[in-house]
Amino acid sequence: MTHALKSTPVLAGLFALTLAAPAMAQTSWDMSVVWPEGNFHTKNAQTFAARVAEVTDGDVEITVHSGGALGIKGPEGMAAVRDGIVPIADILMSQQVGENPALGVEALPFLAPTTQDLALLHKFYRPMIEKIAGEMNQKLLYMTPWPGQAVYSPGPINTLADISGLKIRVVDANGHDFFAALGAAPVQMPWGEVVPSLAAGTINGVTTSSSSGVDGAFWEFLDNMSTFNWQASSNIVTVNLDEWSALDPEDQAAIEAAAADLEGQFWLNSRAEDAAKIAVLEENGMTVTAPSPELRAELLEKAMPLWDAYKARVPDAAPVIDAYLSARDD
Repeated sequence: MTHALKSTPVLAGLFALTLAAPAMAQTSWDMSVVWPEGNFHTKNAQTFAARVAEVTDGDVEITVHSGGALGIKGPEGMAAVRDGIVPIADILMSQQVGENPALGVEALPFLAPTTQDLALLHKFYRPMIEKIAGEMNQKLLYMTPWPGQAVYSPGPINTLADISGLKIRVVDANGHDFFAALGAAPVQMPWGEVVPSLAAGTINGVTTSSSSGVDGAFWEFLDNMSTFNWQASSNIVTVNLDEWSALDPEDQAAIEAAAADLEGQFWLNSRAEDAAKIAVLEENGMTVTAPSPELRAELLEKAMPLWDAYKARVPDAAPVIDAYLSARDD
C-alpha cells in the first residue's frame, strides 16, 4: 500500500526555507589587496566586487582581503595570480619589474607627471601590459593610477642639496636610479616595511603618494611633504586565466563591461583622493610644499638620461615610450 506523505508545519517550514535560500555563487574568488581597509584602491576593489556580483546575478562572488591578509607581498602579486596562489589581485605594477622590466615604463621619472600625460601614455602602453599579463597566465581587468608620487622628508626640499644623503624609501629600480642620481641614499622596499623602517630610523624619507602618507601616519615621523609628482604609478587588477576561462561567456562579458565602466570613475577617485589626503596631512601638522620651477627643471634634467638608459636596457618598451613622447609633444 502506498501512503502519501502527510504535510506538517515542520515540513512546510523547511520547504519555505528552501525556496527562500539564496542561490550559491558558481564561482568564489578571494582577492588579494595589500593596502589597508580605508585605502581608496581597497574601496575601489570592494566596489568592483559588488558590481561583479550584481552583473553576474550572483554567479561570481569576489571577497576582498585587505591589508595583505592573504600573505601576498606587493612584489609577489603577479606571480601569485599566475601560479593560482590567489585567483585575483590588486597589484602595484611597478613592483612587478622582476617578472618583466617592461612593467616599469610609467614609473620612469617625470615621463608622465600629470593625469593627462598618463592617460595618453596608457593608449600606447596598455596593449603591452595586456600581452605581458597573458604571458603570465592572467587577464588584465582594470588599471587605476595612484596620486602623484610625493617626497616625504624631515625638512623642506628647496634645492638638490636638500635631497643629498636622504635615506629614502623607493618602490622600484627606476626610483632607485633617479634618487641615486639626485645624491640621495635610496632603499627599495615594499609598503609593509615602510612604517617599521621609519620608526627604527632605517630610513628618514619616503617617496609615495598622499594616500600612503596618511595610511602610514607619516606626521609621526616626518615634517614635510613635497608634491614632486615625479613618478606615475598604477595598480592593475588581474585574474588568473584558468579561473577566467572557467567562467560562462556571459559572465566574462558582464565582468569586462563592469571593469571598463568603473575604471573611469576609479581614475576620478584617485584625483579626489589626492586633494583629500593632502588636507589630512596638513591637518596633522605636516608642511606641504611644491618644487620651484627652477628645482623642477633640475629634476627633469637628471631624469631624462634615465629614459634613454631604460630604453637601451628594455628595448621592447622603447617603441611605446617614443610613440607616447611623439604624441605628447605634437
